[in-house]
Amino acid sequence: MNIVVLDGYTLNPGDLTWKDLEALGPCAVYDRSAPEEVVPRAKDAEIILTNKTVLSPDIIKKLPKLKYIGVLATGYNIVDIETAHDKDIPVTNVPTYGTQSVAQIVFAHLLNLAHHAAHHAQTVKSGRWTSSPDFCYWDTPLIELAGLTMGIIGFGRIGRATAKLALAFGMNVIFYDIAKPSSIPEGCQSAGLDDIFQTSDIISLHCPLTSDTKKIINKERLEMMKKTAFLINTSRGPLVDEQALAEALNNESIAGAGLDVLSEEPPDENNPLLTARNCYITPHIAWATLAARKRLLQVAIDNVASFLDGKPQNVVNGVKFLPDETK
Repeated sequence: MNIVVLDGYTLNPGDLTWKDLEALGPCAVYDRSAPEEVVPRAKDAEIILTNKTVLSPDIIKKLPKLKYIGVLATGYNIVDIETAHDKDIPVTNVPTYGTQSVAQIVFAHLLNLAHHAAHHAQTVKSGRWTSSPDFCYWDTPLIELAGLTMGIIGFGRIGRATAKLALAFGMNVIFYDIAKPSSIPEGCQSAGLDDIFQTSDIISLHCPLTSDTKKIINKERLEMMKKTAFLINTSRGPLVDEQALAEALNNESIAGAGLDVLSEEPPDENNPLLTARNCYITPHIAWATLAARKRLLQVAIDNVASFLDGKPQNVVNGVKFLPDETK
């Protein structure tokens, strides 16, 4: 079957290999595809892999040979899964691959907010320490994490991995999840959503984007937070009302924010968070460690191989097959 990868660059900018995918059939890999390039490039494709390139109803209907769509991510909102279902096209995702990497960047942001290590290292490079009258100096409050309370909103795999790291730092952990967990890890305590905002020193978001969670961080909830509190978002950009967060930071209603995601990516140059006080933004890299990308690519290839074997896995739109239907 003909395979087309519409936007492979972010997954594999050159440090991984597509050879195992290429072994499954004729394969064309594009670094990125503009909307107007999708149909011409994929018109003969029977298998399409996409990361962020949108497959709308109109595009899917223009690809008569298409039999399978694989999303190179966990979220699959870029594919119209209803249209794919109507055309008996299974859509698969990679449900887990970056749990530890995402939890890790939570603490990269938190430790940056606590110590501003990059800032202080830069002042040393600029010569400030060599001319200092004292043996040390610091420009921001230095914060010890032990004893502080981390509030985690969303207590799935990544939320639990983040909790484990927080406990290792000696922090108290409270969490909120719409689904009652079957078991609560030792050292963690369930709390109401208002309690999370009112009592946490750090709030870390790990919930999916739904109609209920969109802008869960808004003006009213930001006003509940401590003035010394930090917000960390490594989940989904639209969980945050960005204008409200920028105002809270600039008004010193909360102490700082560390964000790896925004509502629009790449962001508009006028996004208010780009210039907000004590707001540090990384370009959606939590998922992108080499180890996590290796796992993602392998699962994506395994998904294709399972489909070709008549046993599709990680299907998100309910399309099932008899073994001979993929041949």
